Amino acid sequence: MTSGVGNQHARKLLTAFGLPQAIFTQPQVALKQVVSAAMAQALQIIPENFEAQFKKTWAWLEAGTVDPVSGQNNRVLLTLSDSRYPSSLLNIEDPPLVLYLQGHVDLIWQLDPRVNHERKDTTGKSTYKHAKDGIAMVGSRNPTPQGLATAHAFAQAFTQAGLVVVSGLALGIDGAAHEGALEGQQSNEDGCTIAVIGTGLDRVYPSKHLALAHRIVEHGLMVSEFPLGTPPLPTNFPKRNRIISALSLGTLVVEAAVKSGSLITARLANEQGKEVFAIPGSIHSTQSRGCHALLKQGAKLVESAQDVLEELRLQLTPPLVPPSKLLQANSATTAVDEVEPDDLVKSLGYDPVSLDALVARTGWDAATLQVRLMELELDDQVARLPGGLYQRVVVG
Repeated sequence: MTSGVGNQHARKLLTAFGLPQAIFTQPQVALKQVVSAAMAQALQIIPENFEAQFKKTWAWLEAGTVDPVSGQNNRVLLTLSDSRYPSSLLNIEDPPLVLYLQGHVDLIWQLDPRVNHERKDTTGKSTYKHAKDGIAMVGSRNPTPQGLATAHAFAQAFTQAGLVVVSGLALGIDGAAHEGALEGQQSNEDGCTIAVIGTGLDRVYPSKHLALAHRIVEHGLMVSEFPLGTPPLPTNFPKRNRIISALSLGTLVVEAAVKSGSLITARLANEQGKEVFAIPGSIHSTQSRGCHALLKQGAKLVESAQDVLEELRLQLTPPLVPPSKLLQANSATTAVDEVEPDDLVKSLGYDPVSLDALVARTGWDAATLQVRLMELELDDQVARLPGGLYQRVVVG
């Protein structure tokens, strides 16, 4: 909370003087050996809102619930000096000073490569049988209906296979990934999801995801590096992306424009030595161009969740659900035609298409086509896109 002191200077101070209480007992002359004179002076003054923020944080921690088996509170404040602080975050260029956690807090520890395959709780009972692996899923806030279906299906498959889906709770692909992960967990308690957010944990942004956030707290984990009360500032969302990628073995981009936060996450994952995966899409869709750019730069092309698991060489129990039950993104082998023989559905193909193009393909008049397209839209087989385009919706 001290004005001008960010993560980088805070870490320098911790390195030089040890625990925080030692920093605040240093004379200015000592502090000026590490930070600027202005910062050294600021560190001598208690921030104006410190007491109120301290009380708010303490009350938030005390309002948590305790698991009767593990004895673990579902609200935790994790610092750099905590033994449970994940090494995957310690090793990045800019590790968060503090992590606010709410939900199944052991999840962040289970993602740590240092975790043994078995850990005991205070009663000597095993709290879990093995460490977990995370997979980050990111994408557009304004995806196509096909992109939403793809994200949901992939996330569901990942959690059914025992992975933890890590995303950012944003609209669009993030939300679909969390929803799919939670749905996959219903049939396999080994799966879960983590939401890394860009606000304080006492706020949910977007508000549309309030109910989703409550479900994640119940069945997964919410994570933030920002103090309670932090509003949804635009600069915070790209910043939190380094945490999403660091907690995961790899990052899967489902749909993204060329200039988007999803590509920032992919770049950070690459810089952290993590795998980057991208799902190809239509050459006519702006939401596919980011994925295509990543593929040109060496990202792994994937068409199914199984492709990701094989690339990461994960041996998971239980095995992934049969491929026939998964959505095969952008694949002409999907079984939709078998269940829907309608000529119009076949004529739509898999790329966005205009009404005029459908008139040419089918030979039907525009009025008849519009009626039939509306029927298919109401039946969730076709989606209407901006610009007067239509797209077939493929589901698993």
